[in-house]
Amino acid sequence: MRSVTKEELRRSVRRLKQQYTPAQLEQLSQAVIARLRPRLVEAQTILAYYSLPDEVCTRQLIDELIAEGKTVLLPKVLDADRMELRRYTGPHDLAEGAYGIMEPVGEPFTDYALIDIALIPGMAFDAAGHRLGRGRGYYDRFLSLLIPPSSLLLPRFFGLCFDFQKVDTVPSDDHDIPVDIVI
Repeated sequence: MRSVTKEELRRSVRRLKQQYTPAQLEQLSQAVIARLRPRLVEAQTILAYYSLPDEVCTRQLIDELIAEGKTVLLPKVLDADRMELRRYTGPHDLAEGAYGIMEPVGEPFTDYALIDIALIPGMAFDAAGHRLGRGRGYYDRFLSLLIPPSSLLLPRFFGLCFDFQKVDTVPSDDHDIPVDIVI
């Protein structure tokens, strides 16, 4: 039996997402965030993402984390190959960036060793933590730069997805960075 290609899997997941209304995706997001929330209690510095309409919604979560005094970092696309992190302090820190994504406008953050947890979006995930992104490779290139902490007890990379995005197998290559836990 032929295995599915990355692009075929992306198309399949896009079709699944289109079966849900924005209100339904918001409701599904709340369930994912409820499962994630207890894992963030001890974390102080969190790499997150400002969600697109078809992703697990993180917008309320990141504002709550800021209100709790945590440091929240968001990615900013620099060019066709690179992204960097910037500190997020609230919605006023955002401007539309590459691909229509709202991105932070503050100063770059480079002290990667301080990051306790990274919340990673994806098109699909499997139980082994393999992640299928949107196909541009930004997260795989960036996550390879993060230095694993020597004494961190919590898993570092959390993949966030709706339950229908969890699949048996995600095709992966040597350069693909898996997540530690899929929420």
